[in-house]
Amino acid sequence: MTPLPLVLAWLVGSNVATATAAACACDTLATRRGARRVRERTLWALRLAGGVGGAWLVSFGLRHRTQHRSVWVVQSVTTVPWVRLLLPGLAA
Repeated sequence: MTPLPLVLAWLVGSNVATATAAACACDTLATRRGARRVRERTLWALRLAGGVGGAWLVSFGLRHRTQHRSVWVVQSVTTVPWVRLLLPGLAA
């Protein structure tokens, strides 16, 4: 098996295992209900662990923390290594 399919498998598994999208969605719902929210640090760690795809979907789908500059910075910074890893031609 070549490295790319292994990375893709891990990325998909990581998205499911860490449940980044679910954590962001729960945070959005908690905001609307006035309940306890998910810590930003936790959401950042999930993104860095490979949950960037789910985080992007939720960011646009549920408008999760779209007004927070720090979230956009972390989201962008954690996306770059994954894009480079998945698309090796960009690293050249």
